[in-house]
Amino acid sequence: MKEVLLSERLSEEVGSIYAAMEAEYDVVAKALHFSCDGCPDNCCDSYFQHHTYTEWAYLFQGFRAVSLEKQREITARSRQYILDCAAAEAQDERPQVMCPLNEDGRCILYKHRLMVCRTHGVPASMRRPDGQMLNFPGCFRCQKIVKKKFVHDSEAPHMERTPLLQRLVAVERELMGEMIHLLPRVKLTIAQMFIQGPPVTATPHCERAGIKP
Repeated sequence: MKEVLLSERLSEEVGSIYAAMEAEYDVVAKALHFSCDGCPDNCCDSYFQHHTYTEWAYLFQGFRAVSLEKQREITARSRQYILDCAAAEAQDERPQVMCPLNEDGRCILYKHRLMVCRTHGVPASMRRPDGQMLNFPGCFRCQKIVKKKFVHDSEAPHMERTPLLQRLVAVERELMGEMIHLLPRVKLTIAQMFIQGPPVTATPHCERAGIKP
């Protein structure tokens, strides 16, 4: 198997995409006078799955930058997270388990946190490849603000995710190459990513030991 690694250029592009996400998030949050400060809830216990090799590889860049002791702690919490989620699903409940990266209310890998972690909260929309428009109302706190200020939710400022997602898809295609459509689809929680290890794909036939190009 061959590990999927982001080049320095692609890593910089991911960082640029994330920075743009944060900037657009801040514009909408300020327009709504929305803030997470003092919120009784914690979005880090929301159940999210992630879908790109790009973000998986980027997350592991951050993981490898922390101490081995911290890596072991994250891995242990990830195992427990998976068990707790399985127990909830066995009861036909949607899991609500604290993310293994949350430590004393803060993300251990904040700089490398994934797209959903950066955009959850404010109203948003995105257009799927088939043309269907999806709308996201934001967290419960933001929804209350919108209900008070606007007659219809559609009147509220929102974050348009489509251009940013298109940039992320472009990175994914360059990273994974022409055979991307043949690769297993990513559908993992952060905890599952850590337990599975960094993203890997089958080693190309011409690169296997003893095989001459």
